[in-house]
Amino acid sequence: MLGICYGLHLMAQGLGGEVASFSRKEFGPAVVSVTAEDRLFAGLATEQSVWMSHGDSIERLPDGFSATARTDSTPFAAVADPSRGMYGIQFHPEVVHTPSGREILRNFVVDIAGARQTWTAANFIASTVEEIRRRVDEHSRASGTDGRVLCALSGGVDSAVAATLVHRAVGDRLTCVHVDHGLMRKNETELLQSAFDQLGVKVIVVDARERFIRKLQGVIDPEQKRRIIGAEFIRVFEEEAAKLGRIDFLTQGTLYPDVIESATSSSEKAAAKIKTHHNVGGLPDDLKFQLIEPLRYLFKDEVRAVGTELGLPDSMVLRQPFPGPGLAIRIIGEVTFERLETLREADWIVIDEIKSAGMYRSVWQSFAILTPIQSVGVMGDGRTYANVVAIRAVTSEDAMTADWAKLPYDLLGKISSRIVNEVPGVNRVVYDISSKPPATIEWE
Repeated sequence: MLGICYGLHLMAQGLGGEVASFSRKEFGPAVVSVTAEDRLFAGLATEQSVWMSHGDSIERLPDGFSATARTDSTPFAAVADPSRGMYGIQFHPEVVHTPSGREILRNFVVDIAGARQTWTAANFIASTVEEIRRRVDEHSRASGTDGRVLCALSGGVDSAVAATLVHRAVGDRLTCVHVDHGLMRKNETELLQSAFDQLGVKVIVVDARERFIRKLQGVIDPEQKRRIIGAEFIRVFEEEAAKLGRIDFLTQGTLYPDVIESATSSSEKAAAKIKTHHNVGGLPDDLKFQLIEPLRYLFKDEVRAVGTELGLPDSMVLRQPFPGPGLAIRIIGEVTFERLETLREADWIVIDEIKSAGMYRSVWQSFAILTPIQSVGVMGDGRTYANVVAIRAVTSEDAMTADWAKLPYDLLGKISSRIVNEVPGVNRVVYDISSKPPATIEWE
């Protein structure tokens, strides 16, 4: 048996060790010192910069394990039981903020586990297209139908890549539905429709703006927002499916970070649910479709590689991620038409200026948040009491961890000046300098 566990405290507890809540928590950057020979750290320096995220600590290791690395806060940053092929680490090797993380993972996967390095975007496309085609064809034969597929097309790279994979597999049996829920960024629906028209993929755009706003009226809890939006998405798809005739499958652009953070399957019960993603945690129990989620075990960088291999344009593949619930979770508090327009215009300015500065592709996400706070200000000769807009920009590789982007002061100043001068009802702009962890990328 071979295994590596990032949640070292969970592994230790499951194997008979003792774990306790730790008074000195570690969130963010830390330095790990390798204290014993360990194949995980072969060829690497004895001092490693890593990214931590834990509030628990091991008090007693399970039998057979020994410590191989430590930090100033914990003596068990890494442990090993080579006789059983089991290794544990308390930090995150999979993120860009652990510089030698890839080498650590490679040491385990290739040198310890002996896995072959055969994954490529081209191989993934070939096997995934074949699997989707096989699954749909088998269902068609068993049900006596033509196995039609509906795709939830959000406008982001994830659903775009998922749709293109399914289109390769089933051709015109795929119909994409884009629900304009009124929570999109400025001009997003128009840009999406134009791009997919050029790709030859059938897209139906549903104007459901008033419907979603009615459902969200008076709702301030972010989890409730996500559940409402996720459930309403499905209801809209079911209605569109009824117009199209029988639809057997629903395609979604679910990624592995969505799965991890929603922690919905039995294999993920050990993970705490960070937030509900509408495409994994917001689905109703009476879902009438079978799900096709071809990207479910990929991270964003892998999805982009697949999109490029599929021939999708850079403008789509390299777009910054956008949450399924859209601007609803970037408005803190109730979602109204007026507040959406305020945020939409502020967000447009953030993106416009970051693109102008040539930083759009070096930043993982950059956007505006409309806070529930109003502050006093002076504009012209008058006193104002208006909205506070926050700016969020982060660097990351897969969204599992992120650090705040060190945007130049003159860029921040230009963004602030434009928002205050061009967006009615805003008189103050602040910049979020929180990392993930402990904060998430989105505010809700």
